[in-house]
Amino acid sequence: MAQQPKEASMFDQKDSPNRLVCDDIPADKVGDSICTVYISLNKSTELELFRGETVLLKGKRRKETVCLVEVLEDYPDNHVQTSRVTRNNLRVKLGDVITIHKIEDVPNAQAIHVLPYIDTIEGLTGDLFDPFLRPYFANGYIPVTQGDVIQCHGGMRTVEFKVVELTPGPYCLVTSETEIHCEGEPLEREEEGGPNDIGYDDIGGCRQQLNKIREMVELPLRHPQLFKNIGIKPPRGILLYGPPGCGKTMIARAIANETGAFFFLINGPEIMSKMAGESESNLRRAFEEAEKNSPAIIFIDEIDSIAPKRDKSGGEVERRVVSQLLTLMDGLKARSQVIVIAATNRPNTIDVALRRFGRFDREIDLGIPDTEGRREILQIHTKKMKIADDVDLDVLANETHGMVGADIAQLCTEAAMLCIREKIDQIDWDDDTIDASLIESLVVTMEHFRTAQQKVNPASIRDVVVEVPNVKWEDIGGLEQTKSELKEIVQWPVLHPELFKQYGQPPSRGVLFYGPPGCGKTMMAKAVANECQANFISVKGPELLTMWFGESEANVRNIFDKARGAAPCVLFFDELDSIAQSRGANNGDSGASDRVINQLLTEMDGMSSAKTVFIIGATNRPDIIDPALMRPGRLDQLIYIPLPDLEARVGVLQANLRKSPVAPDVNLRDIANATEGFSGADLTAICQRAVKLAIRECIKKEIEIQESGLDIVEDPVPFITRKHFEESMTTARRSVSDQDVRKYESFVNTLKQSRGLINSAPQQQTNQRNSSASQQPNTAQNLVSDLLRDDDHNQNNGNGEEDY
Repeated sequence: MAQQPKEASMFDQKDSPNRLVCDDIPADKVGDSICTVYISLNKSTELELFRGETVLLKGKRRKETVCLVEVLEDYPDNHVQTSRVTRNNLRVKLGDVITIHKIEDVPNAQAIHVLPYIDTIEGLTGDLFDPFLRPYFANGYIPVTQGDVIQCHGGMRTVEFKVVELTPGPYCLVTSETEIHCEGEPLEREEEGGPNDIGYDDIGGCRQQLNKIREMVELPLRHPQLFKNIGIKPPRGILLYGPPGCGKTMIARAIANETGAFFFLINGPEIMSKMAGESESNLRRAFEEAEKNSPAIIFIDEIDSIAPKRDKSGGEVERRVVSQLLTLMDGLKARSQVIVIAATNRPNTIDVALRRFGRFDREIDLGIPDTEGRREILQIHTKKMKIADDVDLDVLANETHGMVGADIAQLCTEAAMLCIREKIDQIDWDDDTIDASLIESLVVTMEHFRTAQQKVNPASIRDVVVEVPNVKWEDIGGLEQTKSELKEIVQWPVLHPELFKQYGQPPSRGVLFYGPPGCGKTMMAKAVANECQANFISVKGPELLTMWFGESEANVRNIFDKARGAAPCVLFFDELDSIAQSRGANNGDSGASDRVINQLLTEMDGMSSAKTVFIIGATNRPDIIDPALMRPGRLDQLIYIPLPDLEARVGVLQANLRKSPVAPDVNLRDIANATEGFSGADLTAICQRAVKLAIRECIKKEIEIQESGLDIVEDPVPFITRKHFEESMTTARRSVSDQDVRKYESFVNTLKQSRGLINSAPQQQTNQRNSSASQQPNTAQNLVSDLLRDDDHNQNNGNGEEDY
C-alpha cells in the first residue's frame, strides 16, 4: 500500500506492537468478514492472539468494537484487514492506525436489542427477524458492541441495525441462547453515509490500478506535510482511461468517500455554453469551490468533450476552454490539497498539453478485467443477493470473456429479475411495500445466470457480432485428423496457457482453412470457438470494404481492437480471398485492396501475446491469397478441408437428421455409399428435400381426411421414409467436380514441395524444361492459377459457401 512508509513512521513497532494500519478486506472475504479482523502470523504470535479469539479494537473519537481474529500466513506484520462496517464503527479510514487489545473473558449475551435505520427498510413490511437477523447470528458466538452498526443481508436487500442495548455488558458474544429483540420505531441516521455509499470494497477487477490511484490521491489529501518535508510538489492530476463501464467514475467516488474529501463533479458537456466567456467562467467557479472546501477532489467526466486537441478542434470555444483548464491546473497551490481526476474512453483525442507531468501526472489504464478480476466483481455484485448452492462464480468468471464491471452488474441484475418474475404473482401492485418474507424467498440459481448470459453481451463490442456458437465437435461428421490439429493449435493455448509460458514459446497466431465450397470450413471455425468457450467474431470479407478513402483500413483496425477487448476470442474471416488478394494484382482500384492487406498484416504482427486472439481464415481460392499472409507468425497453419469420406458422410447425415423422425427402413450408410464425391452442403440439401417431401405427404393426407368428412382418430406420424430419400436423390447433384478436387489436391502437393515435405527434384526438373523465357519460378499460386484459368464454366468456384 502507498501508506506503508508513512504509517510505519507514525509509531514505533517496538514500543507499540498493538498499533496497526487499517487495510481493506479482499473481495473474496467480504461476505463472511463483517466481524473479523485479519492479522499476520508473526503479529498473532507476538501479541499472543490465536485464531477465533475475541479482541477489542480502538479507533478515533474513543470508539471501540470487538471482533474475531483470523490469521494470515503471508501478510505485513504492522497491518490489519478490517471490513468497512468495522471501520465505520471505529470512525477510521483506510490507512489510519487502530490499536488491538486482547480480552481475557468475553461474556455471552443474555439479551440484545437492535433497531433498523429507517432509510434501509424503506418499502419493507413484516417481520425483519427471520430474513435478516436470524441468518446473521445463525453461526453463533458473534461479537457485538453496544452502539455498533451491523449490516444484515437478506434476499436482495441490505438492512442496517444499531445495537441499542446489550445485556450484561458493553460487549458480548451473541449465542443461540441469546434473546434478540427488534421491536420499536426505526432510527433516523445521525451521520451521513449508509450501506449504499461506494467504498473500495465495492470495486473489483482493478486492484493494482486502484493502489496506484490511492498512492497519488490519498497521500496529498491526508498527509500533505509529507511532501513539504521531502521538498517536492504533490501530484496535481490523474487521467483514467478505459472502455465504458470499467469503473472510472466509481473509483473517483469511492476515493472521495474513503478519504472524506469534498467531491466536485464536472460533467464535460455541462460547462459548455454558447455565451462567450461563460464556459471558462463555469470552469473557474468549479476550481474556486474546490479550493474553498479542501481537501477536495475535482472529477471531470468525459474530459475529451471539453479538452480536445486544439489543432483539430473546429470551434473557438473548445480552444479557450482547453487554455483555461491548463491555466487553472498550473495555478493550483501546493498547499491547496486539490486533486483533479479526469476520465475518458478516448485518451488520444485529448490535447497533448494536458498530458504532461505537472498537470495529469499519471495516466492509468483501466482495461477489461481478467478472469480473477471478473470473479471479484461477481462476488461484489452477489454479496447482497441470496444465491443458491449451485451457483459457481468461478465458472461464470471463465465464461464472461470481454465483460467489464457494468456488463457483469447487468448480468447479475438480469439474473435477479428472472428470479423476481417467478414470484411476480405474489406481489401486490397496489401496495408500495413488500413483505420481508417474500424477500427471503428470492433465491437466484445458476439457471437464472445461464438465461441472463444469453441476453448480455460485452458493451464494448456490441457493434460487432460476438457470440459463442452452439456448434460442437460431434456436430461435424468425419475430419478427425483436422479436429485433432485444431485442438492442438487453438484449444490448448486457451485452456493451458501456462504450459506454453513454461516452455517459453508463443502459440500459433492463426490458421487458414481452404478447400471446396460446402465442406464445412465455417462450421469448423464455429466448433473451435465453442469448444474453447471463447467469443466468436465472424467477419465476412466484403463487409470491410467501403468506397471512402481510408475507411476500409479503419474497419480492419476496429475489428482487431474489438477482438482484443473480447479476448480470448476467435476472429473468423470468411471469404478471405475477397480482401487478401495478392498485392499488385488489382490495378484499377487505386490501391485500396493493397492498403487493406497491408493493414491486415500490420494488425497480425502487432497482436500482443498477452491477448489470446486467434485468427481463422476460410477460402476456396487459396491460389489468389497474398503469400505474406501465409508465412509463419501469421496464418502459419494451412489446413485442407477435403470432401467428406464414407464415415464423414454418415456423420453428416446423422447430424442433419438428429432432430427428425426417420423411419426404421432408412439406412444412412447406403445413402452415404451412393453419394460419393458429395460435399457436406450437398448432403444437407438431400436431407432438406427428403424432409420437404415428407411434410408435403403429411399435409396431403390431412387434406384428404378433411375432405372425406371422417373423424381423425390420430394424427399421421410424419416419418421420413426410404421412398422420400430415393425421390430426393433423383434431383441431387454434386457441387464440386472431380476436376475441382484435382486442382485442390495439386495445390496441397505443391505446398508440400515448397516446404520440403516430399521429394521435389523431379518436379523441379520438369518445371525447368517447361519454363518460359522469363524464367518465372513455379509457385503454388502460379500452378493453381494455370489450372483454374479455363474453368469459367464452373459456377461453384465463387465466394458462396454453405455450412452444414
